[in-house]
Amino acid sequence: MGAKNPFEGLEVRSRRGGPVKEPLSRDHIVAEALRLLEKEGLEGMSLRKVAAALETGPASLYAYVEDLEGLKALVLDRALAAVDLSGARWRDWRERLKAVLLSYLMVLYKGRGLAQLALTTSAVGPHTMRIVETLLGLLEEGGLDRATAAWSVDLLLLYVTAIAAEQSRGHDPSHPGGPIARAIAGASAEEYPHVHASRDDLLAGDGAERFSWAIHVLLSGMLQCPAPMGRASGRLKPSR
Repeated sequence: MGAKNPFEGLEVRSRRGGPVKEPLSRDHIVAEALRLLEKEGLEGMSLRKVAAALETGPASLYAYVEDLEGLKALVLDRALAAVDLSGARWRDWRERLKAVLLSYLMVLYKGRGLAQLALTTSAVGPHTMRIVETLLGLLEEGGLDRATAAWSVDLLLLYVTAIAAEQSRGHDPSHPGGPIARAIAGASAEEYPHVHASRDDLLAGDGAERFSWAIHVLLSGMLQCPAPMGRASGRLKPSR
């Protein structure tokens, strides 16, 4: 059994009497920016506020991050580490893919400001890449060719991000006391005959049912509608 460290539990202090600051690094900056996002929302994640929290100047951050947009991309990727990509092996590929997307939805929904950040920011980093890798694998397992799977990942993530942004701001269209529900319920049969006749169906189902159905519809369409071929440099060739 080794000797006990005599300095264990002691706080390291500088010669000026204050505690030694943790050295500035990209990882430290991203972690602090994510903390501010969760505490204050998007308004709290400015370079000035991040620098102040780290007891440094905004200019010193540029040695580690390109700009605010670059920092946002890194923060979003850090948050997406919480997405569960495991899935249940006894489920079919559709259910496993749905489980990954649901986990992605809940990470964005529960994290303050994350869904709004995801709508306007393209995350870059290993956690985002692992999500894309997992979805591509599941779609190819389901029989989609690589080009269609690639386009489908973009469509699926965009849809789920939009749903998370809507729900995280309290905009639930089916909520009986909400303005949308009240407007639909009060639609006159003379002026809006289709809305009036469909008013119960427009508001039917809970969020989980609607989400499951929407993913099923998207996947069914992707299986039936392969991505157009004949692309060059990522762009479609003009039709003749």
